[in-house]
Amino acid sequence: QVLLVESGGGLVQAGGSLRLSCAASGRTFSTYFFGWFRQAPGKEREFVASIRWNGAATYYGASVKGRFTVSKDAPLNTVYLQMNNLKPEDTAVYYCAARDTVGSSQYDSWGQGTQVTVSS
Repeated sequence: QVLLVESGGGLVQAGGSLRLSCAASGRTFSTYFFGWFRQAPGKEREFVASIRWNGAATYYGASVKGRFTVSKDAPLNTVYLQMNNLKPEDTAVYYCAARDTVGSSQYDSWGQGTQVTVSS
């Protein structure tokens, strides 16, 4: 069973930065993708970014491309989301998720979420 624990959320002014962390445990992740998603009140969950554990492939949602960066620290089993130039519309609960590319096409492990609030 994969356990994901997010941290690093908080309140920040527009134009500021935050770094979210996702600590993963439970198995080896050589065949995994890790993703960041967010959900604002009254809105559907939105894809933010993802990273392949093996290799350097990264992907971003259109609304965050150029401002957010996803990365990983393999020895620490941790995935990060560096968020720069934050905007009020980035306010949401951010979730870390994982999926094994072998035998699965959906993210099936989720963290508890961390709140990010951007004030104008």
